[in-house]
Amino acid sequence: VLQKWVNREISNFDYLIQLNTMAGRTYNDLAQYPVFPWILQDYTSEELDLNNPAVFRDLSKPIGVVNEKNAKAVKEKYENFEDPLGIIDKFHYGTHYSNAAGVMHYLIRVEPFTTLHIQLQSGRFDCADRQFHSIPATWQALMDNPNDVKELIPEFFYFPEFLENQNGFNLGHLQISKEVVNDVVLPKWAHSPEDFIYKHRKALESEYVSAHLHEWIDLIFGYKQRGPAAVEALNVFYYCTYEGAVDLDALTDEKERKALEGMINNFGQTPCQL
Repeated sequence: VLQKWVNREISNFDYLIQLNTMAGRTYNDLAQYPVFPWILQDYTSEELDLNNPAVFRDLSKPIGVVNEKNAKAVKEKYENFEDPLGIIDKFHYGTHYSNAAGVMHYLIRVEPFTTLHIQLQSGRFDCADRQFHSIPATWQALMDNPNDVKELIPEFFYFPEFLENQNGFNLGHLQISKEVVNDVVLPKWAHSPEDFIYKHRKALESEYVSAHLHEWIDLIFGYKQRGPAAVEALNVFYYCTYEGAVDLDALTDEKERKALEGMINNFGQTPCQL
């Protein structure tokens, strides 16, 4: 697969899907859903210029520190963390770039994810301000908040329907602007959900991304996923998210085991290292 990708016999999209599959990610498990990168950082221009490197996100950095000003806070958090019991290793992020709640967040307008979201929120929609209502606003929140580190899901590159509230769900009003949460607000350069998907996919297959995608792959699936390289790259997550970090079979206390299983399922899992 690597060779095919290098020879450009398969697209960037296909390559990412294959890596996800090899790393144990699947559409059949919300806790291990395929993970895709944010690839753009320009969600405000009238036109999207894919020949300009400045419109792309820096793929060599974890999403939590793409904004330089978050890097300091993330670093300090890691350096100052001490677990008195010595169980929990130091980490940069207490949340994860891929988890079940994040998948439902993005796909809330389409079934079965709507129902799953409602179940997760004890029988109702979460408050409107926490819904996925705007792509530019979602990006801005990532830039402002080092604790929000959600990457994307594959649907952002082929499935325009998830951006539309075709089922007419009542998702509430935003508190400050009183705006109704309905279809997802698109960047100015996208004239419709189809247009967004078309341009976004084009961006994924662009020359810039083809030349830099391996840097992101190193962080998610490769050598910067754990160990000293991960520390240096500001890419260390909570210990439970890593494969093999916890031996569930060795836990004799049923309650403790259930709690850990719940944590692993809800907080996200780092893909198997390839």
